[in-house]
Amino acid sequence: MDAPNRLRQLPSWLLSEAARRGHQLVSDGFAEEGLRKPHFTVLVTLDEIGPASQAELGRRLWIDRKNMVAVINDLEAAGLVERTVDEQDRRRNAVLLTSAGTAALARLNARADAAQDALLAGLSDKDRRELERLLQRVVEG
Repeated sequence: MDAPNRLRQLPSWLLSEAARRGHQLVSDGFAEEGLRKPHFTVLVTLDEIGPASQAELGRRLWIDRKNMVAVINDLEAAGLVERTVDEQDRRRNAVLLTSAGTAALARLNARADAAQDALLAGLSDKDRRELERLLQRVVEG
């Protein structure tokens, strides 16, 4: 790293650089599946919570309405999700994961794991667990 010493002493700068590198590794892996990080976050969320409205997905993932529509359209065109009438409120649609979406998510999870392994290759398992624990504390404030 050729950054000035002062920058390398700032945790915020180090976190930003680590995030940039991690994002690139993840993005490269997802691109091999023809997908991007927003696609992954929607698939992961649907897998965890089940069918959800586009509005709920947008709120949970901090994706604005226009961008969420585009992400869902991409996923639907690829057969990874489908829109159906929400049984609890027939005025709105629910987005649900298809079996192809579940299979794609498994591949994306493997690529995300490989990216994490590449990012943290210089750390022992113990150091990696400690880093994850500390990052959770930072994120949770």
